[in-house]
Amino acid sequence: MKNLLINDYNTGLDYDGIDGGRLAERLEAISKIGVLPTGGVSRPGFSQEEKLAKELVIGWMKEAGLTVETDAAGNVFGRLNGDDNSQSIASGSHVDTVPAGGNFDGVLGVLAALEVAEAWKVSGYTPKKSYEVVIFSDEEGARFSSGVFGSRSYMGFVDDELIASLKDNEGLNLEEVLEQYGSSLKEYKNIQQRDWTFFAEAHIEQGKLLEKNNLPVGIVNGIAGQAWLEVEFKGQAGHAGNTPMNDRQDALVAAGRFVSELENIPKIVSSTAVATVGKLAVSPNGANVIPESVKMIVDIRDIHEDTRDRLLELVTERAESIAKERNIGVTVSGTSRVKPVPVEEVYKQELHNILNDLNIEATELPSGAGHDSMNIGLELPVAMIFARSKDGISHNPKEWTSLNDCVMTVHVLKKFIEIQMNK
Repeated sequence: MKNLLINDYNTGLDYDGIDGGRLAERLEAISKIGVLPTGGVSRPGFSQEEKLAKELVIGWMKEAGLTVETDAAGNVFGRLNGDDNSQSIASGSHVDTVPAGGNFDGVLGVLAALEVAEAWKVSGYTPKKSYEVVIFSDEEGARFSSGVFGSRSYMGFVDDELIASLKDNEGLNLEEVLEQYGSSLKEYKNIQQRDWTFFAEAHIEQGKLLEKNNLPVGIVNGIAGQAWLEVEFKGQAGHAGNTPMNDRQDALVAAGRFVSELENIPKIVSSTAVATVGKLAVSPNGANVIPESVKMIVDIRDIHEDTRDRLLELVTERAESIAKERNIGVTVSGTSRVKPVPVEEVYKQELHNILNDLNIEATELPSGAGHDSMNIGLELPVAMIFARSKDGISHNPKEWTSLNDCVMTVHVLKKFIEIQMNK
């Protein structure tokens, strides 16, 4: 991996203490943990592979002069004391992966944050405020099917009801998993927030917008808030041969029309809104039976809560209208709703200025995927920077971001954090 990274690397990007070779070596070292013979890597949350990756980064943190602590959720904090040690600015991401995942998702954000501290060490710079490099546990949710788990735990968003419901694929509950990991449920319930005043996260885009615009780095203008609607169209089952076409209450016909019209609704409310149906359940699901019921989940997202919620209303209205026209029933219920996290204008403008100074066209784009920043951003100001993803591929062994783009992302992150340090 290292050779592929440095093959076309522009060494002119090695300045201000940032070292592309060091970053490439570290990306390669982590890529070997959990590597699969079929390609890709697997480091589920709270696994030994995730723990080994954290321990590797902890070693690098200590070499860079950081003091390291780990909380009861396995979240890692490497601290560089500043002139004012009463508050800190944090940056980082995660090192766990989806099954057969790639080598940049999460890892780049952790190593970019660490590279900032390494660069300061080289230049002898002492930040005015303290700085923390963070590794959150189980961001992907592979262990409990409950994403961004480490950052939710850190923020106190995991309550007793959720704890009681958590089971992994082996049937282990949270208490058992924590004990295997070297922690305890008692300690977990007493996790304390740290003295952060701001959190910044670098991440690969996991999309194609930057690549289409030939840009190495982009500014995230908000993290979309996800909401799920369960929609069920309810008609009447009947014999596929003996029921005339003009005398049917076919739930699947109604559902099909709804799904086909869904793609035109988001643009009514926002240019950043999206809606997706990826799961359908047809009943009775027989080849010669008119479908009586079709259940589906509609995934709806936007970076602004008001437009996201307006989209929920429009989707509900369209489902009800189609059901009425088809003379069948429909029920629509919300199953989950997460608040979007827009990035404040001041931080976007600071990033615009940094990119302009680097002669990079400043482009804003939404994050449709969830990230640890979305939990931190519910209580603290946050910002995100995206690095270009080759072909937009992520959660896949083919996931790739060039070393040039990785290092440019570190430069942007470093300059941005230094601005926050001086406020």
